[in-house]
Amino acid sequence: MHTLNLTNFTPKTINSFPITRGDWGSAPNGETIDFTNYFMTFDGKPFYGNCGEYHYSRMDPARWDEQLAKIAAGGINVVSTYVFWNHHEEHENEWNFAGRRNIRRFIKLCTKHGLKVIVRLGPFDHGEVRNGGIPDWMYGKPYEVRSTDPGFLKKVRDLYRHIAEQLDGLYFKDGGPIVAAQLDNEYMHSSAPWEMTTGITNEWVPGGHDGFDYVHALREIAEEEGISVPFYTNTGWGGSPVPDDVLPLWGGYAYRPWLFYADPGDHPVTDEYVYRDFHNNACPRGEEFDPTYEPETKPYACCEMGGGMFSSYNYRFVLPMKSVDAMANIKMASGCNFLGYYMYQGGSNPIGDGIYLNESQVPKISYDFQAALGEFGQMRESYRRLKALHYFALAFANRLAPLGVAVPEDQQEIDPKDMESLRWCVRTDGYRGFVFINNFQDHAAMSDKHGESIAITLADGTEMRFDQLGLARDENCVLPFNMDLDGLTLVSASVQPVTSVQAPKQQHRTFVFLKPEGMDAVWMRFAGDVAVNAHDADTAAAYSVESGADGGTATVVRIDAGTDVATFDVAGEHASVTVMVISRAKADAMTVVNGEALVFAQDASISSETSEHSIVPAGDAAAAYVADGKVKVESISPSITITAYPSDYVNASEAAFPAKTIEPVVEKLSDTRYVIELPDDFMEGDGVKDVRLKVRYTGDIGWLWASNVLVDDNFANGDVWEIGLREYTDLIVDNCNRLVFTITPLKEGTNVNVESAMAARMENVDAQVAGLISVEAQPIYEAAFCIQ
Repeated sequence: MHTLNLTNFTPKTINSFPITRGDWGSAPNGETIDFTNYFMTFDGKPFYGNCGEYHYSRMDPARWDEQLAKIAAGGINVVSTYVFWNHHEEHENEWNFAGRRNIRRFIKLCTKHGLKVIVRLGPFDHGEVRNGGIPDWMYGKPYEVRSTDPGFLKKVRDLYRHIAEQLDGLYFKDGGPIVAAQLDNEYMHSSAPWEMTTGITNEWVPGGHDGFDYVHALREIAEEEGISVPFYTNTGWGGSPVPDDVLPLWGGYAYRPWLFYADPGDHPVTDEYVYRDFHNNACPRGEEFDPTYEPETKPYACCEMGGGMFSSYNYRFVLPMKSVDAMANIKMASGCNFLGYYMYQGGSNPIGDGIYLNESQVPKISYDFQAALGEFGQMRESYRRLKALHYFALAFANRLAPLGVAVPEDQQEIDPKDMESLRWCVRTDGYRGFVFINNFQDHAAMSDKHGESIAITLADGTEMRFDQLGLARDENCVLPFNMDLDGLTLVSASVQPVTSVQAPKQQHRTFVFLKPEGMDAVWMRFAGDVAVNAHDADTAAAYSVESGADGGTATVVRIDAGTDVATFDVAGEHASVTVMVISRAKADAMTVVNGEALVFAQDASISSETSEHSIVPAGDAAAAYVADGKVKVESISPSITITAYPSDYVNASEAAFPAKTIEPVVEKLSDTRYVIELPDDFMEGDGVKDVRLKVRYTGDIGWLWASNVLVDDNFANGDVWEIGLREYTDLIVDNCNRLVFTITPLKEGTNVNVESAMAARMENVDAQVAGLISVEAQPIYEAAFCIQ
């Protein structure tokens, strides 16, 4: 039995945190942005931020609109984006804000999808970009970058002036989406190699040494040039200077390539998946969280939770997708009221004028990051799993955000290497709240949990019990206690609240819950004697009701753990609601539409009997989003099925397209070089919106070329490499539908011979491994369903 005593628990003290800047925190419609020491508010109401990083210049602009629609459908309400200086002024005084660099168009599209924006201005960003975003030509100036030298600040002023011209009229005060800006990044904490000399010397961009003077100088310039944001943010870790009137943002990475920049090695387990109270002055300090201020005086907010991770040359891994929502669970439970993922949307770096603009430790083009949304629009398992937590935070922000953190005594010193103990935490006001449970650990395998029990003694001495708890390995969940459902009290439950919806014709709301994978028993305990009625025969056969449970004070609804969907009405003397309990798989397939309806996109799978190495996309499935007033469903199957609740919310439930088969012809030129020829009509077909090339190969690095243009590159890690072809169609057609695939081989016994005349050098290799295993071209279909 795990216990927690709240009789001496003190509810969170909420104070004003005045960081919004004058009238810039008020919109034309009267809406206002403010902060408490614990959370952000709009018109005085708690706002729970779900923020996803998306770099506009790292994606073809033809994809922006649909990807932002997917982001909004995923429950993200804030987008943060770097402005990479060298993407806009690669050559001095030659500015480029066109095409994929058109930040103004990107932010306007964020407005279209209801997304607020944080602009991360630089001048230094890092983001694994060449020189951290500092243009090459700055290297020869007679002053140090990232300093208060007047020469450098003059160039920053020019940068900010050009950015301000693009952002004019798009700030919150104008009715636009821009709510914040970040000045520089990880100042006095981290830097990036000068790519002009890397590999030859150890020359690095300065990390900075001017402290607060530098940050204040940047802010003064930004405001003078017209960057009129309600508030500013700073990265808080590593001793970065954070002014008192700036929101510090934190992060959490469990997969850390920087440990292996010099040499490969074994990654240790981290403490990122144990619960802490990060909004507590007595919180244990460490390398990842050591604020220069009292933690209770400012919100604990994040901008760089590992929403994935880049593949560096010496550290290649396949990201466990369940690590991402597990991280979100941990942060939310630990007092975070503003989640921030880096990255949420992967991308592809642009090619500069004769140079590649990524840092040398990562691929030259790919910045896929194994993110929730992939480099070419892939909606991954992490994207689908995160929705449940995001929807929960959006639907119940006013209830969740003010709740304090209670870390049980047995969790205070838990060892990340302990795979057996239950990891749990509570957010509460002493009487109501949520139990958070995590069963994921990076670089290790937790055991399945069964037969667990939790007893919480509330502030008034009442005991709250959770019995018959279980949780599968790598899963996490959030369980409610004393949760108000529009007048009915859900005393406790072994299911996770997700959201609520109410269609225009419905008399009351529907509250949606999910059954965690591996839960021993699925039950909901309601206060009092309530009436429970099933909506359909399937539900009627899958649940039972125990009236008068707990000595006549409660009604318990028990649901068959194998049921995919159970929908029933619960009515008391003065209130009634509909409750829907769905499986984890069903929750992953669900999209909330306008707070009115639920749409479920049927999972799709594909197989092929034509190839010994047929690729079944792991975790790839149909997923829905809303764009231009329609529900759009993207799938790898030509037969797309959706269901809706209410059932008449969309005009149809099925769409079928002629199945398209694309058979690439591969010509082997050598073990390291191949020609891939596609059929003339490879991008044609009803419902076909894209084609993804799926490649398996052995070797060190893979390179895909269309004519003389590098389309994408990949550090081999044993996973399938996916490349979207839509934006390269014209280039491929102009090259007779031919792509060239080359492999840098794995080499054994390498020696560089420099003992030769005229400074000649030659690499000698004892053996090398390289080979193309398989290539498949997978059509991606999309169907649009009209909202009734």
